[in-house]
Amino acid sequence: MYIFLCEDSIDGIFTGIYDAWASKYGHKNIQLCINDTITYELFSEYIMVSPDSEKSEKVGRTIIARLGMEVYQDILQAILAHDDKKKKEQPDKADCIYRTLLYGFSLPDGHRILQALGNPYIARVFELSRSTGNEAHHLLGFLRFQELENGVLFSTIHPKNQVISVLAEHFTDRLPQEHFMIYDAAHQIAAIHKAGSGYFLTDASNLNQEVITRLSPAEKEYQKLWCGFFDSIAIEARKNPKLQSQNIPKRFWKDTVELASGK
Repeated sequence: MYIFLCEDSIDGIFTGIYDAWASKYGHKNIQLCINDTITYELFSEYIMVSPDSEKSEKVGRTIIARLGMEVYQDILQAILAHDDKKKKEQPDKADCIYRTLLYGFSLPDGHRILQALGNPYIARVFELSRSTGNEAHHLLGFLRFQELENGVLFSTIHPKNQVISVLAEHFTDRLPQEHFMIYDAAHQIAAIHKAGSGYFLTDASNLNQEVITRLSPAEKEYQKLWCGFFDSIAIEARKNPKLQSQNIPKRFWKDTVELASGK
């Protein structure tokens, strides 16, 4: 078995797919794995894959041309999903995507490939894509910006999946004339948007934590007023923490000013 070890990213997995296909080893003799989740086995040859944007773009264009934009978006969302692999026998995310594409490309019309949920690889890709899509949808409603001293709108999130590009795209469209930054503390990446232009992603492992806690005077006052309002309208006898956590999952509470105290 030839096992291609990929970086857990769009470029990493798409490059792995490109290299696996070009290797001519035969699809049945190939497996794709994320390189930080692999358990090495005897009698297998391991091939390290270096992300290559040119190869990645070729794979992306092929998916769009052969399977359509909707499938392409679902594949991207599956790549961005956190693959916890709770079941040991569950195939790796990268291999599921590879097998899904192989099946899709073998069909005369693969535009509805993700409806073939009887195929375990496709079912897994669908599940991963839905996980990313659902979390992004939640965060579009729950994400909170706060104004820093320098006037930048800043937000911290702790998502399971790598949804920051989805959020940044949305808020770039909604807040085109604002300077804003979305910080994904779970994956140590940030989306930075300059007013009147697009956004870019950057490594945030060395983000100055002191600067991002310096709120503007107006922000402090509004937060105080909002928390006061939130507390004043609460009816003690009607508190229902279970229902509250169903409406806004508890893992989002620490990034929501009125719920951060865990009340």
